[in-house]
Amino acid sequence: HRPVSETDAYVAQKFCDNRIVSSKYTVWNFLPKNLFEQFRRIANFYFLIIFLVQVIVDTPTSPVTSGLPLFFVITVTAIKQGYEDWLRHRADNEVNKSNVFVIENAKQVRKESEKIKVGDIVEVKADETFPCDLIFLASSSPDGTCYVTTASLDGESNFKTHYAVRDTTVLCTHETIDSLAATIECEQPQPDLYKSLGPENLLLKGATLKNTKKIYGVAVYTGMETKMALNYQGKSQKRSAVEKSINAFLVVYLCILLSKATVCTTMKYVWQSNPFNDEPWYNEKTKKEKEVLRMFTDFLSFMVLFNFIIPVSMYVTVEMQKFLGSFFISWDKEMYDEEIKEGALVNTSDLNEELGQVEYVFTDKTGTLTENSMEFIECCIDGHKYKESISEVDGPLKYYGKCREELFLRPSGCLSEPRGLLISLLPCLCSLGLYRVQKLPPELFPLLLFCKGADSSIFPRVQQDEIQQTKAHVDRNAMDGYRTLCVAFKEFSQEEYDQIDKQLCEAKMALQDREEKMAKVFEDIEANMHLIGATAVEDKLQEQAAETIEALHAAGMKVWVLTGDKMETAKSTCYACRLFQTNTELLELTTKMVGDSERREDRLHELLMEYHKKLLQEFPKNSGGLKRGSCKSLYGLIIDGSTLSLILNPSQDSSSSNYKTIFLQICLKCTAVLCCRMAPLQKAQIVRMVKSTKGSPITLSIGDGANDVSMILEAHVGIGIKGKEGRQASRNSDYAVPKFKHLRKLLLAHGHLYYVRIAHLVQYFFYKVRICIHLTQFMFFLPLTIKSIKPLYDAAYLTMYNICFTSLPILAYSLLEQHINIETLTSDPQLYMKISDNAMLQWKPFLYWTFLGAFEGLVFFFGVYFLFQNSSLEDNGKVFGNWTFGTIVFTILVFTVTLKLALDTRFWTWMNHFVIWGSLAFYVFFSFFWGGVIWPFLKQQRMYFVFAHMVTSLSAWLAIILLIFISLFPEILLIVFKNVRRKAQVRTAYAPCTLLSCRVSSTLTKRRVEVHFPYPGISF
Repeated sequence: HRPVSETDAYVAQKFCDNRIVSSKYTVWNFLPKNLFEQFRRIANFYFLIIFLVQVIVDTPTSPVTSGLPLFFVITVTAIKQGYEDWLRHRADNEVNKSNVFVIENAKQVRKESEKIKVGDIVEVKADETFPCDLIFLASSSPDGTCYVTTASLDGESNFKTHYAVRDTTVLCTHETIDSLAATIECEQPQPDLYKSLGPENLLLKGATLKNTKKIYGVAVYTGMETKMALNYQGKSQKRSAVEKSINAFLVVYLCILLSKATVCTTMKYVWQSNPFNDEPWYNEKTKKEKEVLRMFTDFLSFMVLFNFIIPVSMYVTVEMQKFLGSFFISWDKEMYDEEIKEGALVNTSDLNEELGQVEYVFTDKTGTLTENSMEFIECCIDGHKYKESISEVDGPLKYYGKCREELFLRPSGCLSEPRGLLISLLPCLCSLGLYRVQKLPPELFPLLLFCKGADSSIFPRVQQDEIQQTKAHVDRNAMDGYRTLCVAFKEFSQEEYDQIDKQLCEAKMALQDREEKMAKVFEDIEANMHLIGATAVEDKLQEQAAETIEALHAAGMKVWVLTGDKMETAKSTCYACRLFQTNTELLELTTKMVGDSERREDRLHELLMEYHKKLLQEFPKNSGGLKRGSCKSLYGLIIDGSTLSLILNPSQDSSSSNYKTIFLQICLKCTAVLCCRMAPLQKAQIVRMVKSTKGSPITLSIGDGANDVSMILEAHVGIGIKGKEGRQASRNSDYAVPKFKHLRKLLLAHGHLYYVRIAHLVQYFFYKVRICIHLTQFMFFLPLTIKSIKPLYDAAYLTMYNICFTSLPILAYSLLEQHINIETLTSDPQLYMKISDNAMLQWKPFLYWTFLGAFEGLVFFFGVYFLFQNSSLEDNGKVFGNWTFGTIVFTILVFTVTLKLALDTRFWTWMNHFVIWGSLAFYVFFSFFWGGVIWPFLKQQRMYFVFAHMVTSLSAWLAIILLIFISLFPEILLIVFKNVRRKAQVRTAYAPCTLLSCRVSSTLTKRRVEVHFPYPGISF
């Protein structure tokens, strides 16, 4: 934001502010954007059209019958989504409103983070997080260095050394740094965390300053242009599989509605084609010139008459169930962590039921599966093992003797007293996998180069005769699940060092092929080194991480680990957490296997075809690989980021065009997949690739750092862990949990119950609306009112049916029902597979509910119809009219659908009793009240005393009770049959166990035998 020179004045200075935005709405766009999203739903848009038709055209029902429920649905949904987005705004403000210090006019000025502009000089102190991407100008350290941890960006928890720009190193006070006037030329913002101009000078937003008192940096990328923000995926509206099933059902019944309206309109005009049936003699005949318009109007009227086949009130009940049900996750005491004093958090309640349908779990490693806390275990020096600086193996030290012990232990602080060895830091002689270069002061000792890294990186660079003893220790530590690191050194003369420094400077200044030239210099420097030894540290697994992964596997889910860590470290963690078993055959697609030569694509093609052929021979019939539990043999795949880029972005050669397809087939046939050295956007690419496969499997991503945000946003369900790497993941997730172990209960218990509850809610709503009301209305039209368009039920009953009479019982059921207790669901993961693949909303259960509703609708209508064949139903000889007919049918309907829900309830609470019996009592009270008062705002008092007269008839009472029993009789028979069958299975399972326990008791003093009975199944 500083003034530019006249020669550069034509360049438009347009930089974004430093705000981070994870919310979806603003105050200004909330109403139009939310309404647009809501009317994308088929039911909402349909009822909007019906409401407009009722307002414009003379229809048999009032516009209130569709307008009021629609308004209620839109309002409740908007309030819920607005509240959830307000929580995201609040989380964003915690970051955007945090205090930072900016140098202005040679003074330290406190500002909010969101007010930082490009060009501001920012002061960051120890243990603070960088508020934006900064160019490192100066440090409190005399040598212009600082130490940074980037755990929240790439999962690496080790300290990284960064170096200030050479020309500004001395500007380490407020006065001198404020006097700086310079122009920065840099590349456009781009998301790659591992490639940038001058990476040693760039401090990334989200990284944390360590072991340095303070630094000064100039803001170069701010807000949504920082690398961390660019690695966020764009937010999209996530819709659950249940909602997609609802839309599919609605399309079917919308077609049925159009067909019925067409049939009824046709039948009416066929009937009117007879001159004797057209219109009564006292009405004017139908005018032929308006026949087309009248026919269209009648068609719309029939649409309105039958519009209750699509229940708009179901949406508001679903929204309330999701919103209120989400509190059970937040209130779960078993998901509360005492260490951070926080529990689970629900950011998006729209996906509760999706937790019960997960097929693929993508997890980060560092901080998600592990504690992200390193603990030293042991080290090996020249074949001798040390624990707490004490050698466990006696014997002479070879080659460099005691000097090697000094070289290894003194830099790491293991020796408490100096032994004449002084070490200082030399700038930036490092390559991939080789981290630090150190030297002795040239006036005292020779120059020494120290390198540390994975064994795969160090061993090729050292004398081969020095490897064997150390390799045995490294292999043993890796098998024990420890993170290993090898250390090597090389001696240089002053002339050699000057030559190396010159070569490095030339390579760093190159404008073309800079990375290749630097890599060539590194190869020359790091050749023929001497191996000192290796260390073993433990990044402890989180509590119950291995048990959680085993439970997820037993539940039919496939777990993939996506990490930015090195392959060796990630592989050992996968063995420790039981993702890989000892008998798992690993298939590797890594740079080591593919190579770096020009033939790497040919080598990749060979490996892909080899693995594909092997898996096809193993599973010849299971070509898809997507079915749960279909892959019995243990195969694991390991791939790194560079090879993945080669697969996803191959050359234009035709032979490489199907890499992605072959790779995906290999992945889907493996029981576990490890993706290491992944950039954040590559993690999202992996998730997107699996999402787009045939069958659209439900995916879940879980992580704890900013580098996991992309895959969290990409997956169907995103879960953030409130860990040590900041809160970016938890802020952008759908759900947040304190530990990885809480994923088990979240999916196996909460997810299972949420899905069963909402699936039953959806089927029940269609059952009680589409058939019971719609079918009886249709049957009433055919024989009785073909010459007119007359409703069977009063408008007040139609309006109150879904709002008051039958809404609370199903809402309580969908919040409280536990067909299987939570302890059983958590301990027996295989129960999760019983509801997989959206089992309760497939066409088979859908047809069951349809036929059940059709049967009950026919019983209602024809039972009452035959009752009305009697000319007199009252003692005084009066006959009942059409409104009494409809009221009797409606009374049977309300009692039947409510008692049906009572039969389905397995977990009774006082609230279930209250809403079920209370709803029935309220219906009776409302009927007396509505028919007992003359309402001045009604033109016709057609329901006056109808209900009161009806209940005075003994015949009506008997008909109501008998028809309710007949309607529910099939359900009662089915429940009795299932109970008898379950008891028979219990006896069958109990008999051999009894015999076994008798035999065991004769040989052992005490033995406990547990029997797990078969899963009883879901009642569709």
